[in-house]
Amino acid sequence: MLPEPYSAAQLPKGVRSRFVAGIEGLRMHVLEAGEPGRPAVLLLHGFPELAYSWRKVLPALAQAGYHVIAPDQRGYGRTTGWSADYDGDLRPFNFLSLVRDALALLDALDVRSVRAVIGHDFGSPVAAWCALTRPDVFRSAVLMSSPFAGPPGFGPGDDKVRRTLDGLAALARPRKHYQWYYSTRAADADMRLAPQGLSAFLRAYYHVKSADWAANQPEHLGAWSADALARLPTYYIMDAGETMAQTVAPHMPSAAEVAACTWLTEAELAVYAAEYARTGFQGGLQWYRCGTSGAFTADLRLFAGARIQVPAMFIAGKSDWGTYQKPGDFEAMQSTACAHFEGAHLIEGAGHWVQQEQAQAVNALLIEFLARRSDG
Repeated sequence: MLPEPYSAAQLPKGVRSRFVAGIEGLRMHVLEAGEPGRPAVLLLHGFPELAYSWRKVLPALAQAGYHVIAPDQRGYGRTTGWSADYDGDLRPFNFLSLVRDALALLDALDVRSVRAVIGHDFGSPVAAWCALTRPDVFRSAVLMSSPFAGPPGFGPGDDKVRRTLDGLAALARPRKHYQWYYSTRAADADMRLAPQGLSAFLRAYYHVKSADWAANQPEHLGAWSADALARLPTYYIMDAGETMAQTVAPHMPSAAEVAACTWLTEAELAVYAAEYARTGFQGGLQWYRCGTSGAFTADLRLFAGARIQVPAMFIAGKSDWGTYQKPGDFEAMQSTACAHFEGAHLIEGAGHWVQQEQAQAVNALLIEFLARRSDG
């Protein structure tokens, strides 16, 4: 049975839930706000999230005069037509395929260009690739919580990565990188069937990466080396023998902390838990496997040396380690990857889930950025 749209009770006033068929083989679930025909804005979520993660952004941008479009991307939520087979074809999940999904959705909606493409977490590099490859359609870009350092070059990067991963495993306290853990066959079941329950797993995961977890005090790491990466929290550089469910379990917030969490209420958490209970995590994990396998790096090297030529901005929480998890990317984004970079904003009181934790501040930055644009 195909999923139904969200009920009105699940969404803020003015946000609509519907399906758009024929999107590169997908029946894509989309949240929308604002009237079609207005300048359009495309919002791309990350992992483990949904179009629903933009629930506090959609109404604000619509009120500012935009037609705002937020899909459940391939592998997520109520969008169907993708395969979660671990042994299946990864190509539909690589960056250029995800850009194609975005283009097909806009075409189906009769949107010729967007004022901005805005991506958060894993949606940030998708937004970056949208802007880099089709600047005629994606007229500006806002990257959130995950800096974009530009297309891969032709150097020996894979060897360096492998040496660092081996170095992590050889530390006195053996560690592993979460993206390579997410690429294992076991990762989906580890989280979907977490011993503490799926809802509790998600609550702890969202909490430990937020500003609510006081231990999040990010700093520049300086180098892509085992010793430097080992300074990251265990939700990024995990203990070698642990699953992600085991990693976050000790940081489950108290009942009082949950009650005080206004940016992710129990009712809102229930939306995420219900979706991931139905779909599992493998659809999103396929995205990680595209990167860690290196299977599509050669395709991306077609753009080696290219820069994002449209105006770009970066937003993240000041308490988000994601800004620095790949040493050098934050700096490269500002100096080389973006030809017209308009600023990096690190927001107080927010961690990784910045548009949920501090929606008012994010919306103000987005509206100011969009107002400077005239195309789309």
